[in-house]
Amino acid sequence: MRDTWPLLKTTDFPKISRASLEVLQVNLGYLCNQSCLHCHVAAGPTRKELMQQENIGHILEVLKKPTLHTLDLTGGAPEMNPMFRELVSEARKLDIKVIDRCNLTILLEPGFEDTADFLAANEVQIVASLPCYIEDNVDGQRGKGVYQKSMQALRLLNRLGYGKKDSPLTLTLVYNPTGPYLPPPQDKLEQDYKQFLADCFEIEFNQLFTITNMPIARFGSTLLSKGEFENYMNLLKDSFSASNLQGLMCLNQLSIDWEGYVYDCDFNQMLSMNIRHPEKRHKLHVSEVLKTCLENIPVSIADHCYGCTAGQGSSCGGAIA
Repeated sequence: MRDTWPLLKTTDFPKISRASLEVLQVNLGYLCNQSCLHCHVAAGPTRKELMQQENIGHILEVLKKPTLHTLDLTGGAPEMNPMFRELVSEARKLDIKVIDRCNLTILLEPGFEDTADFLAANEVQIVASLPCYIEDNVDGQRGKGVYQKSMQALRLLNRLGYGKKDSPLTLTLVYNPTGPYLPPPQDKLEQDYKQFLADCFEIEFNQLFTITNMPIARFGSTLLSKGEFENYMNLLKDSFSASNLQGLMCLNQLSIDWEGYVYDCDFNQMLSMNIRHPEKRHKLHVSEVLKTCLENIPVSIADHCYGCTAGQGSSCGGAIA
């Protein structure tokens, strides 16, 4: 896989600084039952990296911070970490909102058949990747047969109450472009998704997030291989909107990798752009977060940050604008 970092590290992206911590996004490991083209963590079935119990304990301590209200779990397939259920259960006892970044097909895998029931019982919010509502596009990006399995998983979630009106069980779908272009307007695309999935599969969901593909990891390598990297970066920069800066997720969120090290976002995590201790300058670890003031320190930036400010903007919560 070709590395895009040498082409990203020199940047003229505006300087930004951190605000108070509200969201903790935790990558529980790179093990996944899929290997998707757009995956910025290059997850897959052969990856061995998994967060261990000691760091799970540190995460639970950080969740007691008064300003923090959300635990956002990602991977890989976060459900494949053996500590996933313990972390979810303990976080819910702390009255923390838990988001599961789910690829849908994991809910059908042998050994994970009761995962959807567990998520529903704990009122976990599901943010599920469905990069398109057209079968050929999904299978082309995620693998043959993934689309039909995703529809099966969505029907299962609907039966449990996810995506239903007046239900506390929130189901959000995520669109990623299938190529080197920006997502279309989120509101209009959400309407298209809802109409198509309702008409064809009787599937309901609450909302759609559109997320721009980052020119890093597997997607960035593909851009380089096809000679499209420079054009894609020009698209991101030409589409820069300064109004999106105030909505960037890196301002009030921390990203924790499977080893417990701390980053401004999960994209920085994949580029090894660690947050450094403000005084001691070593790589900050989650065990130090409660004892370290991170407000007003600079966010680590590089050219990939233009992916979050292009067009409508992009964050783990969908479009910014």
